[in-house]
Amino acid sequence: MSTRSLLVTGVLLLMASVALAHDLFLRLDTYFLEPHTRARITVLNGTFAKSEGFVAPERIADISAVSGGGRTRLSAASTWSRGPDSTSVLRLALGDPGTYVMGVSTRPREIELRAEEFNAYLEEDGIPDILEARRRSNELAQGARERYSKHVKAVFQVGTRRSEDFNVVLGYPAEIVLLENPYAVGRATPLRVRCLVDGRPVANQMVLWGGEQRGRTLAQRGTRTGPDGVAASRLGSSLGGFPLVCCLHVNLTSDSLTAGSCLSAGGEWWSEY
Repeated sequence: MSTRSLLVTGVLLLMASVALAHDLFLRLDTYFLEPHTRARITVLNGTFAKSEGFVAPERIADISAVSGGGRTRLSAASTWSRGPDSTSVLRLALGDPGTYVMGVSTRPREIELRAEEFNAYLEEDGIPDILEARRRSNELAQGARERYSKHVKAVFQVGTRRSEDFNVVLGYPAEIVLLENPYAVGRATPLRVRCLVDGRPVANQMVLWGGEQRGRTLAQRGTRTGPDGVAASRLGSSLGGFPLVCCLHVNLTSDSLTAGSCLSAGGEWWSEY
C-alpha cells in the first residue's frame, strides 16, 4: 500500500453541525492532488452531506486561489457552474506542487424567520450566546430578520512539497485561519486555528468540531477561542476518517450581519472525541 493511501483526510469548517445545518461548504473528493491537473471542488449550500440549493454566480463576491505565495482572484463566470443534486462546482487548473487554498465569499442576503425557526437555527448552528441573550431579554417569542453572508475555504495538498500558503488571510468578514499546516503536523498533535472577525481575532467565540469516520457521523463538540482568537483540537492517530469539521458563526453588530466561514483540509491525523 502506498504512503498516500494511508493518509487521512480531515476538514475544518465554520458551520452549524456536521450532519450539518445552514451553511456553505467546499468539499473535495480527495485533498491530495497531482500537479498540473484540474481540481473539481463541490460547493454544498446547506449541509456538508447535502446541498439544499444552487448558489447563483451573481451572489459570489470573491473567488480566490492561493498558491506559491500569490493570490489569484477568479471570475465566477469562468469557474462557477451548476452541479448535480443542487450543488455548485468550482474548477481550478493546478500548477506546481505546494499547499493550496481556495476561498469563496458571498454577498449578504436577507431572510425573515418566525420565532421558533430563528431559535432552532441559533441552537442548531452553534450560536448559543445570541440564543441566551434572547432568553434573558424575553425575546424568544419574537421573529427575526437576518442578514447573512458565507465565507469558506478549502486547503489541499498538490504534490508532496508543503508550502506556507495554508495560513493565508483572505480578509473575509469572518474567517478561520490554520496556524499549522495539516499536511506537515504529526499525529496526536493539537491543530490550532485562529478565528477572525473583520480581520481581528475574536475571543470567547464558540467553535464546533465534528466530522465523519468510515461513513459514520461523529458527535460534534464545542470549544471557545482564547483571548488571541485561537481554538484547538487535539488530533489522534486513528486512520480512515473523512472529514474533520470545525465550525463557527459570528454576529457582526456593526451592520447587523451574521457571518459564517468554513475551511476543509486533509492530513495524517484525526480528532479525538
